[in-house]
Amino acid sequence: MSGELAVIGLGPGDAALLTPQAAAALERASDVFGYGPYLARVPMRTGQQHHASDNREELDRARTALELAQAGARVAIVSGGDAGVFGMAAAVFEAIERGDPAWRALSVEVIPGISAMLAVAARVGAPLGHDFCVVSLSDNLKPWEVVTRRLAAAAEAGFVIALYNPASRARPWQLGAAFKLLRARLPATTPVVFATAVTRPDEHIAIVTLAEADAAQADMRTLVLIGTAQTRLLRRPDGSAWLYTPRSAA
Repeated sequence: MSGELAVIGLGPGDAALLTPQAAAALERASDVFGYGPYLARVPMRTGQQHHASDNREELDRARTALELAQAGARVAIVSGGDAGVFGMAAAVFEAIERGDPAWRALSVEVIPGISAMLAVAARVGAPLGHDFCVVSLSDNLKPWEVVTRRLAAAAEAGFVIALYNPASRARPWQLGAAFKLLRARLPATTPVVFATAVTRPDEHIAIVTLAEADAAQADMRTLVLIGTAQTRLLRRPDGSAWLYTPRSAA
């Protein structure tokens, strides 16, 4: 088979944070697949075709891309942030496992990107300086009971928690429920970061306490980061602050 498939992380939004490896893979692709808003971040090259689809069509998107690669095309599938963090990489391998056995012989490369949690952490200081975990609040692909069990365990174990997919029009209540669960397990003063559209022109970042945290501050462009009892807030003379979790945190 002469075709190839690259699964590419586009980073958090700023074009300067797209890796050279990802840019080169996009440059050589004949066809690029992705969720519409992510695909819109990829400049169209001469002779290149873009294939946009809805956010809930990951497996269909992966199958179509694999079929085109099998036919000999140089195909790319894009995800925001890192494709392996709640992104298209897992969907591609799931499609391969369930699909045409010949797909296992294809050249498939996963090209990493800067995940939103890393971009947010860099913006506010070093909140991920000690043990942390990442949880998606979406219950589209797993029961809500699984989400709450994992959140409770993470809070009780002392992990900093990065929450992906915190809210959407179809899922308006989960983040509020998550805060209620966490308030029963963490100090009221635990810092919470709401980072929306990080590294993009409309970026907005707010640091509040868990007691003050309001789910209405988040949408699907927001990453919510919840510290621990050891996470420190360093006030600066200009009124801003740094946030960090000591490496020696218990």
